[in-house]
Amino acid sequence: MSVPQQHILRKCRQRPLYSVHGVHPLLFLSPQDSHRGSVKDFVNFNAKQDAELLHKAMKGIGTDEDTILMLLTSRSNNQRQEIKAAYKKAHGKDLVSALKSELGGLFETLVVALMTPPISYDASQLHKALKGAGTDDDVLIEILASRTCAQIKDIVKVYKKECGGKLEKDITGDTSGHFQKLLVILLQGSRDEGVDEDRIENDAKELFAAGEGKVGTDVEKFINILGNRSHEHLRLVFDAYKKLAGSDIEDSIEGETTGNLENLLLAVVKCAKSVPAYFAESLNGSMRRAGTDDQTLMRIMVSRSETDMLDIRACFKKMYGASLYNTIQRVGYCDKLLLSCTSS
Repeated sequence: MSVPQQHILRKCRQRPLYSVHGVHPLLFLSPQDSHRGSVKDFVNFNAKQDAELLHKAMKGIGTDEDTILMLLTSRSNNQRQEIKAAYKKAHGKDLVSALKSELGGLFETLVVALMTPPISYDASQLHKALKGAGTDDDVLIEILASRTCAQIKDIVKVYKKECGGKLEKDITGDTSGHFQKLLVILLQGSRDEGVDEDRIENDAKELFAAGEGKVGTDVEKFINILGNRSHEHLRLVFDAYKKLAGSDIEDSIEGETTGNLENLLLAVVKCAKSVPAYFAESLNGSMRRAGTDDQTLMRIMVSRSETDMLDIRACFKKMYGASLYNTIQRVGYCDKLLLSCTSS
């Protein structure tokens, strides 16, 4: 379908993810189905040798950032952890601390992020979002709406171990109302499994009755269904809803809710349809704002580089008519490192 550029750039309520641009969620594999990352295990990997290459890159006057960049972005996160252990064994100090002492700015932040295990990285981002000056609700929404149930359970465990507190307690202490309730439900990591054929039509009818079919909004119904049903089930519910209402479920959410609750509900719907498409839209948004949203761009590129970056790239091209690689290059944001994350 040919879509005028001005139509592509309209607010997300124009359905840039799934119908306007013809991106069907079944085109993409979920993270647990296959390795769809752009960063994979390096063949003929040698942790001890890589540790020495990094040591030489940081030794003497000046730092060989190109070597650090090339090496870290061509190794998987598991391999980076092995390099970290080999470095400490050989040199008696922590590799991440050594890198931080030699690097600076966004490059340092990105390198440290790459050196952090994925679950620990998610936990640290949530902790930062909750413990900083004010709460960064966008980070809470992004991570809790997009991660699998197993990943969320692991994040909760790691958060307690590495951040010194209970994630649910910290979230309830910084949020309120229906927004808080849906976050807590997602935090349980206990969505239903599979598809319940007998509930599809009923769920669609209940969602319609809770929103467009009545005066006022039964937000509890939206939260219960969207927060607990499996993604596979929800996709069928959304199809049934569209036949019933003549419009997408997103239209009802946008018309019946506002603020952070609206953003969270929409993120849950988009991730149920296609996680890669959700992140493609987020990446586009991060590079279209007045000044690049450094943190969002970096967080997505790092967290998805080994998960589904190949699918995100395909979605981005389909939705916006330009490659993710070229768009990052055009923006010019710490492009060498980020381009390495998106390249296969």
